[in-house]
Amino acid sequence: MAPVLLRSKKACTYSSFNSDLYDVVHCYKRPSLFFFFRVIGVLGNRAFLLARLAMFSQLMIVSALVGLVSAVTLVSPAALKRQSITTISQDQISSFKTYTFYAAAARCVPEVTRTWTCGVNCQGNPDFQPLDAGGDGAGTQFWFVGYDPHLDSAIVAHQSTNTSQILADLTDINLVFGKLNQTLFPGAPSSISVHDGFAREHEKTADQVLSSVKTVLSNSKTSTVTVVGHSLGAALSLLDSVYLRLQLPASVNVKAVVYGLPRVGNQDWANFVDAQLPGQVTHIHNLKDPVGIVPGRFLGYHHPNGEIHIQSSGDWDRCPGQDNPSELCITGAVSSIFAGNETQHDGPYDGVTIKCLGE
Repeated sequence: MAPVLLRSKKACTYSSFNSDLYDVVHCYKRPSLFFFFRVIGVLGNRAFLLARLAMFSQLMIVSALVGLVSAVTLVSPAALKRQSITTISQDQISSFKTYTFYAAAARCVPEVTRTWTCGVNCQGNPDFQPLDAGGDGAGTQFWFVGYDPHLDSAIVAHQSTNTSQILADLTDINLVFGKLNQTLFPGAPSSISVHDGFAREHEKTADQVLSSVKTVLSNSKTSTVTVVGHSLGAALSLLDSVYLRLQLPASVNVKAVVYGLPRVGNQDWANFVDAQLPGQVTHIHNLKDPVGIVPGRFLGYHHPNGEIHIQSSGDWDRCPGQDNPSELCITGAVSSIFAGNETQHDGPYDGVTIKCLGE
């Protein structure tokens, strides 16, 4: 009668013995003396007995070490990732609403943002002092620049775009990487690559935005610039924030608060953003918005630090690192565009939907 080698209900059958010693070691988690002799039987060829036993000993040592490490750490790397995620307070959530209204207002034509008569979105920041606005919404995205006395900050906002259109553009397998304009981004490493369409769109308004920002800084005496945007506008705002950081004096604080941000560039770009704007970038993603996972990482694109992910519970969670893989963060929550819900791209973000209301 064959000896009982394992007490586990998940024990492998004897038929697996004919495969490899690897199978034996991994099927039997608590080997007994009988197990040891069974292994010898599996080895068969006595000429290789000592060599196979040596390999077996190494595998057993490795398995024991792995078990020891697991016992000490008690939690997996994924669990550690989850533990490092923090939920922000309701007061912190509410503090973003000012920026959300600006991002929504950027959907409106320049004629109403110049006069700050864009309805509900303008009413959300009633004391905003617009300086300039531009774009036609077709060849060039809308944008506006002004001053917020409550934030004591210059505000730069860029228009978002249709959700279906940006998904179509950013899931095209023929996506082209481009290089940063060294005049606009002096000193940027040559290894940086960004989405060519984003870079070219940014170049259209860069000089005009910079000139307007300098005017606001001079007139208001503020030393802070905040760049906001949603969707395509978020991508332009991220480029703008780095551009302004490089073009303005070091004494000026530049920050970005963006919504539904697609990935803009490669790993070196993400690292450059983090280095130029440490702790000054916040990109907020809603539920299962698929725009946050395109273009794909398999194409070489990466997010910078600064993610906040809105959960179905209503919690807003800070996700540390670049492209945090936790299911509480956009990269882990949306495995593919087919698992996403594009209707969630426009929000709502704490009650504010990104669209032009009352135009």
